[in-house]
Amino acid sequence: MPKNKTHKGLLKRIRITKSGLVKVGHAGQRHLKSAKSSDRIRGYRRAKYAKGPDMARLELMLHRKIRSAENSEREKAAKEAKKTQENDKESETTS
Repeated sequence: MPKNKTHKGLLKRIRITKSGLVKVGHAGQRHLKSAKSSDRIRGYRRAKYAKGPDMARLELMLHRKIRSAENSEREKAAKEAKKTQENDKESETTS
């Protein structure tokens, strides 16, 4: 059985972060900037991560598991909620 090969064209257009998120570029930032507002042009410089609907297609092309930006935000919120619950329990037991 042959090995699965990653899509090399996709690898040239994305960056996979250490935490497994897929960093992608913004569309529409190369030229014709005079018609765009400065806020919009500045926004193109901010990091953009692939969202949920693209994840299944990207996983098929890369042959590996990746995380979506929404899932990582949910995980962060869940971690913070768990931490606050633990702090509340500790403060109840000490008082």
